[in-house]
Amino acid sequence: QSPLVESGGGLVRPGGSLRLSCAASGFSLDYYAIGWFRQAAGKEREGVSCISSSGGRTNYADSVKGRFTIYKDAAKNEFYLEMNNLESEDTGVYYCGAETPEPTPSYGDWWCRAEVFGTWGQGTQVTVSS
Repeated sequence: QSPLVESGGGLVRPGGSLRLSCAASGFSLDYYAIGWFRQAAGKEREGVSCISSSGGRTNYADSVKGRFTIYKDAAKNEFYLEMNNLESEDTGVYYCGAETPEPTPSYGDWWCRAEVFGTWGQGTQVTVSS
């Protein structure tokens, strides 16, 4: 039983849009911080966007601010990453993650870090190319 399963990746042209989905099974996202991460070829996994369970704290990587939005559907126990105006540098494998207890303020301003999250999906490929 996979606790998190991503879907929605694919090939998109620069400037296009894509929505990734993450379905959670066996636990409620109401009590978890959630996030999206990506790993480009030859690079480490990096945080893209994370949000606390209450929605009171959000993190967006500088490279995606104004273009990507993280949100969830509590009734479906799923969350999403809406990606707009995609660029070639957005290409990579995207992973969804969840963590409880939530990162506290002691983690600092930037807490959307892979090492903070312990529950992962299998990844979905996003390729931005003309």
